[in-house]
Amino acid sequence: MISSNLKDIRQKIVATATQCGRDPAAIRLVAVSKKFPTAHIREAINAGQLLFGENYIQEAAQKKQELGDLASFHFIGHLQSNKAKTAVQIFQMIETVDRFKLAAALDKELKYQDRTMDVLVQVNIGRESQKSGVLPQNTEQLLQQLRPLSNLKVRGLMTIPPYSDNPEHTRPHFKALALLAAEMKKKNYFFDNAHIELSMGMSSDYLIAIEEGATLVRIGTALFGQRPVQ
Repeated sequence: MISSNLKDIRQKIVATATQCGRDPAAIRLVAVSKKFPTAHIREAINAGQLLFGENYIQEAAQKKQELGDLASFHFIGHLQSNKAKTAVQIFQMIETVDRFKLAAALDKELKYQDRTMDVLVQVNIGRESQKSGVLPQNTEQLLQQLRPLSNLKVRGLMTIPPYSDNPEHTRPHFKALALLAAEMKKKNYFFDNAHIELSMGMSSDYLIAIEEGATLVRIGTALFGQRPVQ
């Protein structure tokens, strides 16, 4: 099932990217594996999927231990500053940097390890009180604060828009994130302003996100099925 779902998702990514004049190779699939067993991840790996997204440090650490270097992981949940040390050991990228305290903790730990790490700034594009992320109007201020943190490579922006039964309702939010990234690009806030990452779009709306410029799409349910109740 996972193999056929993955094939279907990839075909849709290629078709959508081609239709809107984008290079399909510029779009990466982050398979959201939180709460799914390692066996599911192995099945996806066997089908050629090597990048996964996890929300919980302890769960990700266990999976990393079991899988070794077979897979790469992005952290896509709310990260506490006191978990920075563990996070930099597990993940290739932290997609959810939303405050200076967290960024400073990551940078400090990376300095200690003499390493750098790719990060994204999470933007609360829908201004929802229950969600993490810096507000759009405060994004530039945070990016300014991150500039001196030389062990962090700020690659772009990430968002989780307000949920809607109609995927089209998420389009304005994706468009807004892309516009914000373009504004920040003009001021050279990103590590590589020629290749900015936009992490947006999930199982219900990833094709719309691609149309609006997503370079990372985070897909769980459409790939692995319904998440186990735990």
